[in-house]
Amino acid sequence: MGGDELVKKILFCATVDYHFKAFHLPYMDWFQKQGWEVHVAAAGDMELPCTNKKYNIAIQRSPFHPSNIKAFEQLKEIIDDNNYSIIHCHTPLGGVLARLAARQTRKMGTSVIYTAHGFHFCKGAPLKNWLMYYPMERYLSKHTDTLITINSEDYNLARRHQFQSDSIEHVHGVGVNTNKFKPIDEENKRELRKSFGYQSDDFLLFYAAEFNKNKNQQFLLQVLALIKNKVPNVKLLLAGEGPSLQNCMTLANHLGIDDRVDLLGLRHDIHQLVPMCDVGVASSLREGLPVNVMEMMASGLPIVAVDNRGHRELITNNKNGWLISRLDPIDFAEKVINLAKFSDIRKQFGKNARDSILSTYSLEKVLKEKKTIYQSLMDREEGIEWAIH
Repeated sequence: MGGDELVKKILFCATVDYHFKAFHLPYMDWFQKQGWEVHVAAAGDMELPCTNKKYNIAIQRSPFHPSNIKAFEQLKEIIDDNNYSIIHCHTPLGGVLARLAARQTRKMGTSVIYTAHGFHFCKGAPLKNWLMYYPMERYLSKHTDTLITINSEDYNLARRHQFQSDSIEHVHGVGVNTNKFKPIDEENKRELRKSFGYQSDDFLLFYAAEFNKNKNQQFLLQVLALIKNKVPNVKLLLAGEGPSLQNCMTLANHLGIDDRVDLLGLRHDIHQLVPMCDVGVASSLREGLPVNVMEMMASGLPIVAVDNRGHRELITNNKNGWLISRLDPIDFAEKVINLAKFSDIRKQFGKNARDSILSTYSLEKVLKEKKTIYQSLMDREEGIEWAIH
């Protein structure tokens, strides 16, 4: 056996490389500290830390894109050439292609993990999602050693429908850095607002998300139009880019609120923007376990959010925020107005929001959960090797 083969290797796979920069570097770093080689396969040419080797593959988000055939062939070659001990795949297409490409090597002892960051089929999802994604995920579960779900609804669904993975686990997301996302005192809040061009008495609502149909920013603009006269100093800060951005700009102008909406673009200073705001808002139709909401909660913001699976996991009515029946802008507006009027409720909800992140969703807590899963697969492989020798 060559010396190179003695080094354990793990492959992380997803649709785009930014996914790893945003969510998984602490876990990649942990593997390197255990003496493992970390490889990444995804679309993009971003340089990633905590990575020994990176492959830019032709994977696309659309399941019917023809280049996904090439991506599958690339993944198959990468997997066949590297003798990975563990393959951990993320995102719907990353999960499909990696598990199909790893079928043969899995028979040789490679462990395959798939993290479902929110099944596309869920309570209230369109029928077409169930027809397309459910049979695929159920079939692929038998080619999965460990299926990780990040919310209770997905975990219960996978167990109830008897997905055939060797184990089905519930891990509380990807973890939030609670040292980076944390509340600030009133003096620092005033100074920070001033540095970004806001007044100390502005009432700031915040939401960071890609501008697309699912994230549904148009709904927040409708809410803002309802409250602008009742909360005269209200402003809505929207960070992100995407295909629906232009439509949102047009709608804001039509509603006469364009002077109350700040379109911040793609930002790398979210951890500074969030703590200076007053309320976190979230309008998406579907979520697995939204990191943007957890970051706002860790920063001490109360949350008003449209009711969906991921938001239900995080938000408890009258404790750390409010969940609003789907797409009811009047109810949503009333809750925001209440938080503007009653600072004591706002502060208590914000404190409770941070406490809930610290107790369950912090990076330290989630890393501990992930390490338990990884270690069990490491121990299993060592047992197999011992039995062979």
